[in-house]
Amino acid sequence: MSLTDLSSVLWRSRELLELLLFKLEEEQLILAAGRTRWLPHATREVEVVLDQIRQTEVARAAYSQGVAVDLGLAPEASLGELADAAPEPWSDLLHQHRKAFLTLTAEINGMASANRELLTAGQRAVRDTMHAISGNVETYGRQGQTVVGGTRRPSLVDEAI
Repeated sequence: MSLTDLSSVLWRSRELLELLLFKLEEEQLILAAGRTRWLPHATREVEVVLDQIRQTEVARAAYSQGVAVDLGLAPEASLGELADAAPEPWSDLLHQHRKAFLTLTAEINGMASANRELLTAGQRAVRDTMHAISGNVETYGRQGQTVVGGTRRPSLVDEAI
């Protein structure tokens, strides 16, 4: 296994992480716009990219192990350790890959967290609306069983809406 092969698979991984970030941002825009009709499509696209990342990760692990052994390191050496042991210009390139992975990972985690918050807020809004209309909401009790909470209250409906 060569440093060239490892670098190629690292570039592919970076491209896929950037694509994942883009797909998560698309998902966020759909959520923020309230266009939930397209949410299953966006989620499916995120899952496709995640599957591609998993496949690429297998190749990256194999190339990393081969390069680590060639450099006299343990097979499970980190990218930082590989970069430190590699000759120039590979050392600099591997350090750049590592820095890019750290940056992309932080951005992806932030975007995923924001998307979870939007989904949670949407779920809460639906629950509150159902509660306002029906006067009760199904929740979970202490033992995990479904419990209908609240009592039916009279409600006013603005017919002008």
